[in-house]
Formats: sequence, structure tokens, C-alpha cells
Amino acid sequence: MSVSQVKRAFKYRFSPTDAQAAELSRTFGCVRKVYNMALAARTEAWTRQERVNYNATSAMLTEWKWTEELSFLNDVSSVPLQQCLRHLQVAFTNFFGKRAKYPRFKSRRKSRRSAEYTTSGFRFKDGKLTLAKMAEPLDIVWSRPLPVTNNAVGIDVGLNHLLTLSTGEKIANPRHERQDRARLARAQRELSRKARGDGANRAKARRKVARVHARITDRRRDHLHKLTTRLVRENQTLVIEDLTVRNMVKNRSLARAISDAAWSEFRSMLEYKAQWYGREVIAVDRFFPSSKLCSTCGTLQEKMPLGVRTWTCDCGTTHDRDVNAAKNLLAAGRAVAACGAGVRPQRSSPDGRSAMKQEASRREP
Repeated sequence: MSVSQVKRAFKYRFSPTDAQAAELSRTFGCVRKVYNMALAARTEAWTRQERVNYNATSAMLTEWKWTEELSFLNDVSSVPLQQCLRHLQVAFTNFFGKRAKYPRFKSRRKSRRSAEYTTSGFRFKDGKLTLAKMAEPLDIVWSRPLPVTNNAVGIDVGLNHLLTLSTGEKIANPRHERQDRARLARAQRELSRKARGDGANRAKARRKVARVHARITDRRRDHLHKLTTRLVRENQTLVIEDLTVRNMVKNRSLARAISDAAWSEFRSMLEYKAQWYGREVIAVDRFFPSSKLCSTCGTLQEKMPLGVRTWTCDCGTTHDRDVNAAKNLLAAGRAVAACGAGVRPQRSSPDGRSAMKQEASRREP
């Protein structure tokens, strides 16, 4: 079974010059021409109960370019022409897999004018994009910057602060469940007073409880989405701790707070969005002593009770517990990037959807 990689796309407007517009028009026309010719060839072979694959159509394209009638195909970049053959191959694969209808010919009037360039068909340098066969870069309206970065960040999760970054930034824990705890308790008391035989009133009370739960879940998920999107956009490498949340929630005094923080959901979002953006998430082994290790000199403290929030190392450096842990996580992540030691691998998930499905089974209540 083949699984496709989910990637995030970004759209920008641009204003081509007259020469660029003419070049693009030629490219669109050639893409449509090649696609229709390849489809016709494959259809003819199909009537003879023969199959023609991408490699065969690619060889046909080479032959077409050598003919006098189709020599104009050499005037445009070969990359979008090859890509349209790949698109046709995908269309036939979906047809044979009974996921789509038989491919249709592209119409000059009705079909969308488009061409796809891979990395070998364009040059992006100093914020300027130049397509193959074009002398000048496109005049693009950069409505938002491309998420291109080499930054790395260590992320320490907690309860007093939801996240502490190796940069020193601390992100507050909204505690969404605690904010609506009184409202939820009131709705649950009203539900408990409704007899099981009282159909309409009990159903109304049950919906009221469900709405409070949905409000808590929606606010929590919205906050995590905004937070993870920002972190993934700003950083190429993100280092977290491989926490076993399922074991941690067995602690009755912390279970409710840990579930409200939704560390597992945060990690799930971070991982599948990292795949969208081509980022890397590194999970450091949970036994790594990130809190007890001095990020300045490397001295390991014997004990570090949870109540200690700041401490001073023998080297004279005073540490904030969480910031120090985040810095140590970042250092450990960089070490694994260099030699692959001391961490656990990122949870395998072929695409963002499967990552979310894997996380759904272990998400906090």
C-alpha cells in the first residue's frame, strides 16, 4: 500500500511582464497539448487491451520534440511537460483503482491553465523566483513570508506554564477546563437530578453538559492549533521530551491538570504540522535529566525536587528550572541530529492524517 506525503502549499499573486505572460501562455498551451496527446495514445492502447505507463509516454514526448510539427515543445521548459505526464499517470492509477472516472481531455476554453514546476525548473534566491526559460524573476506579491528558516528550539512542557522555550519565552497555561469547571459541575448536577425515565428533560440536560465539554475542547484545540502553527513556522527543528502521558495521568493529584494541558494533543499537532512544512521534530528520551543538568557547564545535580523553580549551579549560573530544561533539550536534539544518540525516534506516521488517528486513541479525556 502506498501512502502519499502531506505537504502544505502557499499561494501568492504575481504580475508578469508581457514577455513572461507570453512565455507562460506558451507553456500552458504545450502542457495541454502534451497531456491530450499522451491521453490519446494511452486511450488507443487501452482499446487494444494494452497499457501504456508514464515511462512510455515520457519516451513519446522525446520523440515528439524531434518532429518538425511539434518542435515548438522545445521552446518551453521540459519540467512542466514531464509533470503533466505524471499527473496523467496518477489519473489512470485512480481510474484503475476505481477511485475516479476515466481521464478527460483538456479543453482550451474550459480547462484551468496551469503548469507545475519542480525544484529543477525554478530558482529561488534572495526572495526572488525565476522560472526556467525566463530571464527575469517574477514580480511576486509576497502577502506573507515563506516559512523558510534554520532555527531550532527546545520545548519543555509544564503545568504552571504550558510551554517554556529554550529562547526563554514562557507561554501561559490557559487551563480551559478549570475556567469552565463551575459551569460544568452545575450542568452535571442538573443532569443527575433528572430521572432516567424523564426523556425530554434528561436529553436537554445531557445536551447542556455536552455543550460545556465541547466549549472546553474547542477552546483548547484552537489555542493549541495557533501555538503549534507558530512554532512550526518559526523553527526548522523542534525538540521535545518523550513523555508517557498515559502513565502520568495515573497520579490522581495531577491527572486533571495534565489532561487539561493536553500534552499529547500538542505533540500530535506539532508532528503532523512539521511534516506539512518539512520540519523535524526530535523527541528526547524521558529519562534524560533535562532539569538537573546545568546547561552552562554540564554539571549534574543529585536531586531536583518539583518545588525548586530556580537554582544556582556550582559554576555560579542561576537557572530558571524550565528554561534550563528547554536549553538542555535543544542541546540533546542537536546531538541526535549530529550522531543519532540519546533520544527516541519521532513517532512514525506517514502523513498528518495518520498521526492524528494514532493520537486519537491516547488523547487526554
